[in-house]
Amino acid sequence: MTTLTDVYINRVAAFLPNEPVENDQIEQVLGQIGELPSRVRKMILRSNAIKSRYYAIDPKTRKTTHTGTELAVEAIKGLFAQGLKAEDVTCLACGTSYPDQIIPGQGVMVHGLIPNAPPYEVLTTAGVCVAGMTAMKHAYNAIRTGEHQHAIAVASESASAIMRSEHFEAEIDQKKLDNARPEIGFEKDFLRWMLSDGAGAVHLSHRPTPQGLSFKIHWIELISYANELPVCMYAGAELQHERFIGWKNVDKQTRDTHSFMAVKQDVKLLNENIVRCTVENALLRLIDKYHLHANDIDYFLPHYSSGFFRDKLLDGLKNIDFVIPQEKWFTNLESKGNTGSASIYIILQEFLEKFPLIAGQKVLCYIPESGRFSSCFMLLEVIDGCE
Repeated sequence: MTTLTDVYINRVAAFLPNEPVENDQIEQVLGQIGELPSRVRKMILRSNAIKSRYYAIDPKTRKTTHTGTELAVEAIKGLFAQGLKAEDVTCLACGTSYPDQIIPGQGVMVHGLIPNAPPYEVLTTAGVCVAGMTAMKHAYNAIRTGEHQHAIAVASESASAIMRSEHFEAEIDQKKLDNARPEIGFEKDFLRWMLSDGAGAVHLSHRPTPQGLSFKIHWIELISYANELPVCMYAGAELQHERFIGWKNVDKQTRDTHSFMAVKQDVKLLNENIVRCTVENALLRLIDKYHLHANDIDYFLPHYSSGFFRDKLLDGLKNIDFVIPQEKWFTNLESKGNTGSASIYIILQEFLEKFPLIAGQKVLCYIPESGRFSSCFMLLEVIDGCE
């Protein structure tokens, strides 16, 4: 019988490209679609409460400065700057919502750019926001079973690469030919003001940090409700008459004029189900499984995509009698934006840097995903190696 070992997050690093972009600068960087300002931009920005974010785009030339692969490598370099050596690692798990290429996997592309990296076991995880946590869970299990002693989990997003106005030109040209207003649908325009770029990485091992703070991972739990709900957030496909049609099943002209590769979201479906499924239903299972008590949670790190959901999240916790007061919450959505699968890593890095943590404190992380409604919760405990 395999003896399982404890797993610790020894180091956390984040990388955000270029200078922060304020709300009134976004369309200058991403470009205007149909040479007209968006009619929904201000409304969405008021609702999501994001004040600044980062794009891997040069704001003057509007050229890409980093790929998603390069963002991930920069975050990993942040771990090396803290003392980790590439040759000590044997496992690399990489998550992203929208990789730079379809083939090969994003993980091996990241591995190929890590300075002085030896051969690794490499895993690529797909999905949306939870992809970063499926990568972390693989790294966690790799350490827990004793198969590896040092692993890196990393998540990165380069959403701006697909949100630039140039990608919608074929659709706009077709609308002009049809004498329609040159704008894209709300399900596409909505996400242009929601998503941004960044990366985060963690170093996991079987021992706590000898000097300083680390996090013991008590558990990572993932759950999908795709058996109950349809697709909500997607790219490389279209919903036509309630049928989900992938990019491989249409011709090039259809892909271009319908912006198949753009990221899209059914906002009504999102609003109706995200809290019920990913908070109430998912957390109720864990309360029973782990005998959780809200009073035992010292900090709550939620990744919600928009400030619109902050109070709704609290309502969801109230509905299952698991109230964590908002003064115990930490998120950096307002200043770092919604970086998808990388968000919880970026939140965790700033949390570790800014908060006066004490050994024994419990930290509950929450990561929802609206792709087809998945949820992740992770329970951490602060460990002080100096004690």
